[in-house]
Amino acid sequence: MTSSKDTARPIVEMTGISIEFPGVKALDGVDLRLFGGEVHALMGENGAGKSTLIKALTGVYGIDAGEILVGGAPHRFSGPGEAQGAGIATVYQEVNLCENLTVAENIMLGNEPRRFGAIDWRATRRRAAEHLATMGLDIDPASSLGSHSIAVQQLVAISRAMVVDAKVLILDEPTSSLDADEVARLFEVVRALRDQGVAILFVSHFIEQVYEISDRMTVLRNGGLVGEYRTAEISRGELVSRMIGRTMEVLEDLQVRTDHAVDPTAGTPFLQAVGLGRRGSVQPFDLDVHPGEVVGLAGLLGSGRTEVARLLAGADRADAGTLHVKGEPARLRNPRAAIDRDIAFSSEDRKAEGVVGDLTVRENIVLGLQAERGWLRRLPGKQVDEIVDRYITALGIRPANPDALLRNLSGGNQQKVLLARWLATAPELLILDEPTRGIDVGAKAEIQRLVADLASRGMGVVFISAELEEVLRLSHRIAVMRDRQKVAELTNGEAVGLDDVVELIASGGTH
Repeated sequence: MTSSKDTARPIVEMTGISIEFPGVKALDGVDLRLFGGEVHALMGENGAGKSTLIKALTGVYGIDAGEILVGGAPHRFSGPGEAQGAGIATVYQEVNLCENLTVAENIMLGNEPRRFGAIDWRATRRRAAEHLATMGLDIDPASSLGSHSIAVQQLVAISRAMVVDAKVLILDEPTSSLDADEVARLFEVVRALRDQGVAILFVSHFIEQVYEISDRMTVLRNGGLVGEYRTAEISRGELVSRMIGRTMEVLEDLQVRTDHAVDPTAGTPFLQAVGLGRRGSVQPFDLDVHPGEVVGLAGLLGSGRTEVARLLAGADRADAGTLHVKGEPARLRNPRAAIDRDIAFSSEDRKAEGVVGDLTVRENIVLGLQAERGWLRRLPGKQVDEIVDRYITALGIRPANPDALLRNLSGGNQQKVLLARWLATAPELLILDEPTRGIDVGAKAEIQRLVADLASRGMGVVFISAELEEVLRLSHRIAVMRDRQKVAELTNGEAVGLDDVVELIASGGTH
């Protein structure tokens, strides 16, 4: 069925877009059409090419082949400033505003009304208030931006984008840090802009949100175009299948709950924390992890999950309690001491504390193993190749090119490389802090399957995720955190449900 939108000229039309980085074919003949008065979702796994396509449109990356039409005229922007001048504005996941300035100053930055050559601050605040009002936002333009929530800052960023009368608004993961009420508020603004004729490109990993807000979608996979669809005409199962190139049945097979046959009381724990704590970080707690056991840490943001992980891994030094590894006292003064005790830690901040973007996939994977061996005793090339090839294949790292620079890989594939690094050191305990955050459903399922497989082979795992369903699916036991204190612990099983964990978090373990 053809609608008036299909017969109208798109505001943006990208045809046959190809971009190649050293060792990586990031985009291969991709098409994208954006119509005024529509929300268009850009869908695909990490590494599918979504971010690259946006950067091609906004001039961050030059294109090797293809054509970009804006308003029917060909364009090749040399940067985001030129794209904005043509009416294409972008609001990124990490709000790039100045928290020390007022709301009005952020909205009107570079576009302030002037009088006698100087900025007219009264007119600036008035104009900012007018822009906020057009989107139904009641925010004091004279207030400091830093005094507002991330959700409000997102809306201010959108207001700033609309100051230049944008015809196209790109929203890159705008809801990743928002709660349900904040998402609803954002969507009200998005719908209002859509109804004013703005073409909105919406990028999100949240499939339900995509179905709630979008009119049309384009699906990418491995840098290629899968297709363009009307949202109402493609089911969720079909969408996931097109994104990952597998059927929903296969995906569901990957996302099975860990076998709960491990007896938490059997044998000596690999790791045993008794009264372990750090002043100002997390209150003293007890925790055991047995070989072959996945222990999940559940709790809200700021509950102390990461602080527990860092103490267990030696990233932070405890000032209370004791730690035993294989029944022997252990003092982990740093992560290197933990590695010497066969404990590997994958931090939640993979950019700052994990991957090295300027090194290749190969160099990143063997980094931990080489550090353990010593920098003067280089690993034999043949051994390196065998290790790297094994983990690229086992984890499905894409592209399967060990010489690709890591910074050119997607977030999900960077996460897989980081996991490969620690697995190469053959740890007996793997501590994973948010290993699936910000990655797509297919990569998430593969990492979940890997965790379950490692446990089945006898490795202990401490698993942290903000998604309680994920913790419940994978864990043999769950330690519940609240207000930087361990408040409860429960053995998982068929009778344990999400509501039980939520109730423990809400009650502080007192019910």
